[in-house]
Amino acid sequence: MNPDTILHGKRVATLTLGCKVNQYETEGMRELLEAAGCQFVAFEEEADIYLVNTCSVTNIAERKSRQMLHKAKKRNPEAIVVAAGCYVQTVPQEVIEDLAVDLVIGNNHKKEIVEILDNYYKNYKSDNNAYECWNPTEEHTEYENMRVTHRTERVRAYVKIQDGCNQFCSYCIIPYVRGRIRSRQIPDVVTEVETLAEEGCKEIVLTGIHISSYGKDWDEASLHSSDLDGTQLLALIDRLCRIEGIARIRLGSLEPRIMTTSFMEALASYPKVCPHFHLSLQSACNETLRRMNRKYTIEEYKECCDRLRQVYDRPAITTDVIVGFPGETGEEFTETVKNLETLQLYEIHVFKYSSRRGTVAEKLDGQVSPEEKNRRSDILLALTARQKQAFEESFVGEEVEVLVEESVGEAFPDNTTDYPGKIYAGHTERYIRVETVSFEDLTDQMIKVCYSCRFHSET
Repeated sequence: MNPDTILHGKRVATLTLGCKVNQYETEGMRELLEAAGCQFVAFEEEADIYLVNTCSVTNIAERKSRQMLHKAKKRNPEAIVVAAGCYVQTVPQEVIEDLAVDLVIGNNHKKEIVEILDNYYKNYKSDNNAYECWNPTEEHTEYENMRVTHRTERVRAYVKIQDGCNQFCSYCIIPYVRGRIRSRQIPDVVTEVETLAEEGCKEIVLTGIHISSYGKDWDEASLHSSDLDGTQLLALIDRLCRIEGIARIRLGSLEPRIMTTSFMEALASYPKVCPHFHLSLQSACNETLRRMNRKYTIEEYKECCDRLRQVYDRPAITTDVIVGFPGETGEEFTETVKNLETLQLYEIHVFKYSSRRGTVAEKLDGQVSPEEKNRRSDILLALTARQKQAFEESFVGEEVEVLVEESVGEAFPDNTTDYPGKIYAGHTERYIRVETVSFEDLTDQMIKVCYSCRFHSET
């Protein structure tokens, strides 16, 4: 800690809205503030500084961001309320004019949080206007190098390796608020993961806005190509697999186009890479995919799944699907259901389309009613529940390896003996949740159990 900084002893409350990347960046800002001598309190408590890392992926996310900023100012009118992140980038003037906001920090300036707050206290706190610390029209051309060395979870850590997106899907605002793709240098990622391993972290999840593009910005020819060969991503994985103490590596959301046979075979050569893949889909109907400006067909997606199942034994394939996208007819939705039944994915995250201002999809004809979106969502939720159960049941009676994360309760709450057992929960490499009973503390351990879909016996 630095007792000389003006922030020393300030009470800070943070709140993160949105994705894992936002969560990672909030953790990075917290570490910087902690080093400056700040003390952290819950967002529900009175603080000197409220830091809200906002989201703008939907209009609802923006509304939630505004609500949290106003709630912070109401909790302590004398506090500094800081708005950071994507909502800020989307409508900077709206945020600056919001009377609940004192300080506005755009993406790619979060690593400067200490200097910005220090400058604000010295030069701007007496003003009645919000202070913005960046030019909203600037282009993000370099990766904002912010490191996280403390884990919010004991056994698993998210590691940001990339920012920005060049895809411009018709429903998405992210390329406009996050900018073009920018990749984190391999040595810096390695250093962070080595530190996490030294702290006892056993599993890392590589995350970013579009990690399939990792490293494309390092080569001018690659940057302007639509190909996703995964060369630099594989180079990074190769380095991370050599780090002692890291037992598992998971990958964030991947584009189907990166899943070539050569890429999959290369991944399979690294035993630490989990056979758990989130392949972005959004719709299982080609006409809908075309309106979404997705750059693959459902046939190509099926081929990816088939190749994965040839390389891996029962890989856990998950995806996202949007229902009620503008123009999605009943026939198109029926086609989506039929194709999803054929794909037999482990889990489908179902989202009801929400109009997002500033996107192409906002102006498309054929908006679907909320009632119909709800109906379609219910159908897919029932479908994915059945498929998830079938996938998990395929492992019944087999020995699986579980990374235990936490104790979730007493196994025998009415037991009066001196040996109270506890229920411990963790995940397999395919991210199947497992609970097991033990009289010993299993937290943070890798154990083998005989899988039975509920409680399990250690082998």
